Amino acid sequence: MSNRYVEMGLMAPVNVTWEVTYSCNLSCVHCLSDSGPKRNGELTTQQCRQVIDEMAKNRVFQFSIGGGEPFSRPDFLDLMEYANEKGIVTCISTNGTLINDEVAKRLDRNLVYIQVSLDGATPESNDAIRGSGSFHRAVHALECLAKREIEVSINTVLTRLSFSGLDDLASLARSLGAKFRVSRFRPSGRGKKSWRDLNVSKSQMLEFSNWLSDHKNVSTGDSFFSVTQEDRKSLGLNMCGACKMTCCVSPKGEIYPCAFLQENEFLAGRLPEEAFAPIWKNSPVFESFRELEIKSCESCDRFDMCHGGCPAIAYHTQKRLGVPDPGCLVNCVSLRSIGLAAGT
Repeated sequence: MSNRYVEMGLMAPVNVTWEVTYSCNLSCVHCLSDSGPKRNGELTTQQCRQVIDEMAKNRVFQFSIGGGEPFSRPDFLDLMEYANEKGIVTCISTNGTLINDEVAKRLDRNLVYIQVSLDGATPESNDAIRGSGSFHRAVHALECLAKREIEVSINTVLTRLSFSGLDDLASLARSLGAKFRVSRFRPSGRGKKSWRDLNVSKSQMLEFSNWLSDHKNVSTGDSFFSVTQEDRKSLGLNMCGACKMTCCVSPKGEIYPCAFLQENEFLAGRLPEEAFAPIWKNSPVFESFRELEIKSCESCDRFDMCHGGCPAIAYHTQKRLGVPDPGCLVNCVSLRSIGLAAGT
C-alpha cells in the first residue's frame, strides 16, 4: 500500500482498536487505560453487537481488542464469535489470567490471534509490573493456547524494568511456541504516573534499536517506527496510522484517533447512536490528524522512516501536537554523540 493513500486516509479503517471494557483483575503500573473496576456506561451486549454490525458494514478487516481485560466481560466470547460470523478477524490482547483449557477450546473455533502480556521472563521480573501471581497464570494460558495450536505471541511493553530481560523473554516465547512482540510504552492512562520512572532512557532506546536489527523475527507493529533502522524498514508501517488506517472505540463507544489519545479534545463521535462512516470521513478531529504535519522534522534524513514519530507521545509529553516524538532515533543518536564527545 502506497504512503500516498495512507497519508490521505483510507475510505474505511483496516483495523479498529476496540477497548471492550475498563474492568481488569490486575493493576499493571503502565496500563494505557487506567483499568480496574468496571465503570458505569460501558456498552451493553446489544450495543456491542451494533458496533460489530456497523464495522462489518464498513468492511473493517480486524478488531484489535483490549481493555481492561477482555475476558472479564461475561459476554466476550459470544461477541468475539459474532464478530467472526460477520467476517471480522479478532486480535485479542489479554493478561492471560482468565484463559484455561475450556476457553482455549472455544477460541479454537474462531479466526483469532492472541497476544498474552508479560513484562518479564520470571515471576520476580514480571510480577513487579503486573502483580503477584500473574506470571504463572499467563504462562498457563500460553500452554493452553499452544495445545490448540492457536497463533499466539508474548507481548512486552518496553520499560526500564523489562529492557534487560528481552533476550530471556524471546527465549521463553520460543520455548512456548509463541512469537515475541515488543510494544512501546506511552504515557497514557496509568502510564502517566509511571512514565518518569519506567520510560527507557535515550541511550537504552538506541541500544534497543540495535537489538531490533539483530532480531528481525521480533515484531513491533508500528510502535517503534521512529527508532527503526533501515534494515527493518520493510517490516512495518513508517508513519502513525491514526485516522488514516485505524482508530479506537472505547468501552463506552466513544471514537478516538488511537487508544493512547482517549482524551476529551480528541473525541470524534459515539457508537452506536451515530453512524461510523460519517465520523471516519468527516470528523474534524480525524481530518486534523490527516493534515497533521511535523514541519521541524521534514528536513531530517530519516523523515521517510517515521514522519515525525508517535503523536500520542508528543502530545502527552509536550501537551500539543505537531511536534517531534521525543524518543526518535535522531535524538537518541545525538545524545550518544554528545556523551561520547564529553568522554562519558
